[in-house]
Amino acid sequence: MKDDGEMKAKGACCPEKKEELARIEAAYEAWKKNVLDKRVARFNLQKSPTAFYPPTALPEHDFLEKVGFPGQYPYTAGNSPFEFWRAMAGMAAQTNYRADWGGKVGKYAGFGTAQDYRDYLKRMHTMGRRGGPNIAFDLATQCGYDSDDPRTAGEVGRVGVAVDSFADFEVIYEPYTGDMEMDKVASNFTINAPAAIIIAMYYALAKKRGIDPKIIEGTPQNDILKEFIARGTYIYPPRQSLRLFRDTALFCTEHMPKLNICSIGGYHIREAGATREQDLAFSMANAAAYVRSCTEAGLPVDIFAPKITFNAFGGSMELYQEIAFQRAARRFYSRMMKERFGAKNRESLIIRQISTAHIGCSSATLQRPLNNWIRGAVGGMAAGMSGGIPGVFPPWDEPLGLGHSQEAVQMQMDGSRILLYETGITEVCDPWAGSYFMESLTDQIEADALAEFEKIEQMGGAVAGIESGYMPKAVAQSAYEKQKQLESLEKYQVGVNCFTSDLEVDVRINRCVEATYDAALMATAEDRQVASLRELKRTRAQNPVKAALKKLEAEARDESKNLMPTLIECVGAYCTLQEMCDVMRGVFGEAQPVKL
Repeated sequence: MKDDGEMKAKGACCPEKKEELARIEAAYEAWKKNVLDKRVARFNLQKSPTAFYPPTALPEHDFLEKVGFPGQYPYTAGNSPFEFWRAMAGMAAQTNYRADWGGKVGKYAGFGTAQDYRDYLKRMHTMGRRGGPNIAFDLATQCGYDSDDPRTAGEVGRVGVAVDSFADFEVIYEPYTGDMEMDKVASNFTINAPAAIIIAMYYALAKKRGIDPKIIEGTPQNDILKEFIARGTYIYPPRQSLRLFRDTALFCTEHMPKLNICSIGGYHIREAGATREQDLAFSMANAAAYVRSCTEAGLPVDIFAPKITFNAFGGSMELYQEIAFQRAARRFYSRMMKERFGAKNRESLIIRQISTAHIGCSSATLQRPLNNWIRGAVGGMAAGMSGGIPGVFPPWDEPLGLGHSQEAVQMQMDGSRILLYETGITEVCDPWAGSYFMESLTDQIEADALAEFEKIEQMGGAVAGIESGYMPKAVAQSAYEKQKQLESLEKYQVGVNCFTSDLEVDVRINRCVEATYDAALMATAEDRQVASLRELKRTRAQNPVKAALKKLEAEARDESKNLMPTLIECVGAYCTLQEMCDVMRGVFGEAQPVKL
């Protein structure tokens, strides 16, 4: 990226502009002395509680270089003049279209056994929700363990569906036939450490059904580096984990070109406590590591980069900052891809994410939870003013446990509809373009994130930043500082650390939780899953299992080998998830948590 000197030289002011700015600066100083300072003194304050940004805040601002037009580099003003959802908004309103009930991918869900989740999908289809599986996996699956491993006791099927083998995967897709065959819907897989195995299952299922894997669509999260920074569901050390990412990216680019290769998530990093600038810097460092792993393997950047997606960045209640953050993120990524990696394809330069700004689930409170609907609406305003769907997120009962109520989901959808159809918020693309305040804030967020990014790059990149403990420790320290601010009343949270007297009213409404997580099924899920797994292990042909796992071990020891074809063989032989992961654990070793 260009350094500050280069930027200043290009944006140098003409003499007339300098004279005008000098007059404004003199008037600004007079205003501060005669108006602002006197008011500050009148209220006995140390400084003004508000800020004002005159033209002198942007003395050398180059609009075309820093902002440009929507749909043009550097995409600060947006990826396009308007998105598909905006073009179709009127039709949706006139036909009473349920936005959550359409599209190629269904609602994010998963629980119990594969049979439980399959039956849930069937129920959704009868309700008109005909999208493909958007799978939440249980913790055992995410960490590469089978349901019969003693370490998984109490976790099987709890926070997602248990997938121990290709047999489970086949069951999940039983409802997808005919006009809902797997080549007519898309699938999302929210999983990281064993993502290569799940992708192998998706490929193997297409082949088994006689469908060309080159035409099936979907998105695996496959963002393993953020697991080391924030979330924790890693298996192998960072470098070996990045090797698996490389293998999936190279394989998918050639054999599954309609499948996105990853969905990068700064969201999890911010939710773990990172600052806004760390969120952006660490996400970009991870993205750079992923891109570099592919280019160093000989893959041209414009061949695979268009299939990189972003899940979401983090969010907060700070409206202006979150709008500026999204603008800065688009500019940061496009410049990085163009100037560092030589990307030329427009699709390689844009951040592909379905949402933009939001408040983040950690902004929702357990105390007086109905207030979260108002908080979510603030996030929707930020999204609408930063190039995204003005989505009210999360549903107000997010802190109350798994399973949003139908009332909360209805209020969430209606909140988004009100912003879209009644406020006119999306009628202007990047309404803040050229604002002295917003452009200054965008520049500052980008500059601070870039400084942090460069620090990580000088360490050797994201993998080195993780191995040294720098990135996870930085997030932990920021989380500590954030909590201190709440406890010391430096930051306020209504109903949590202020306005908590007995005179306040805790408003409640009915909550009818959709029968996603059936209590009776959940109570027996682990026993049923373990019994099913043991039956699979007893009845499968053992020789193909042994041969496939032996081949996997040999190829895992050879860094030049792409493991995807062998993982597909293992999947087809009904090797279990843990059997495959254990072979790779034996070769790669296991990652150890950072001591904070």
